[in-house]
Amino acid sequence: MLLRELTSSLDEKRVWAKSGKKVVRKYRCSGGKRHGRIVSKIQQCFAAPDMKKRFAMKRLKARIGSKMTRKARRTKRVNPASRRVAALNKRGR
Repeated sequence: MLLRELTSSLDEKRVWAKSGKKVVRKYRCSGGKRHGRIVSKIQQCFAAPDMKKRFAMKRLKARIGSKMTRKARRTKRVNPASRRVAALNKRGR
């Protein structure tokens, strides 16, 4: 564990997120390479990116990005777990 991980762990904001159908606690990165992203462990904020996964996702989004967006929008509007997450995070602000 690096020193910056220890000092920034106090700054990481705890948020609610979905993990499958369950609602769990995660962290929003306030620094590191994943600034602003929601991760399950604080150490992930400072981890090196997996370039193979990054390029695979870039190709996938180029091919079916609009379809992914529509499906995600519908899920966030309809899925009870997604609606619960949105309500919990809104209350925490």
